[in-house]
Amino acid sequence: WIAEQGDAVSGATPLGEMLAGASMPSSSLMDMFTGFIPGSVGETSVIAILLGAVLLLVTGVASWRIMLSIFVGATLTGLMFNLIGANDYMQLPFYYHFVMGGFMFGMVFMATDPVTAAQTNIGKYIYGFLIGVMAILIRVVNPAYPEGMMLSILLMNVFAPLIDYYVVEANIRRRAKRAKLAVKN
Repeated sequence: WIAEQGDAVSGATPLGEMLAGASMPSSSLMDMFTGFIPGSVGETSVIAILLGAVLLLVTGVASWRIMLSIFVGATLTGLMFNLIGANDYMQLPFYYHFVMGGFMFGMVFMATDPVTAAQTNIGKYIYGFLIGVMAILIRVVNPAYPEGMMLSILLMNVFAPLIDYYVVEANIRRRAKRAKLAVKN
């Protein structure tokens, strides 16, 4: 019952390497995409996460609006940091953020939680975009906290009801203005 060989592998994750000051992770982009890297469950195989995303989207459980807006927000923030390029982490190509750490897991399985996410369609776009922006911002700017996805989801879950409130209020004002114009004509 005692294994003669090792049954586990331990090592620095790509995000940990970047935090330690590496200019690029030692793992290739394809290794990070397929999951042949050390790391926690949910942060290694992007292929498996994408298969889960397809299942959630087909069954209607997850919102594609949230996933798309997280992707757009993170891409724009990553590109902005690439232009600034003040340190190695800012110069990391933006697409590496999608395969490093728990970004994809958070985008697919955690941010799309139908109970805590924004409920209005416009609110879902705002909610997701801000998660993507904050996740990359926390990762790159805060050197003591290499992963920013879960923190950004928690912060936006606090503001999701407020986002929905203002989206609904803006819709009510727009409809009232439209009704007032229709009565005048």
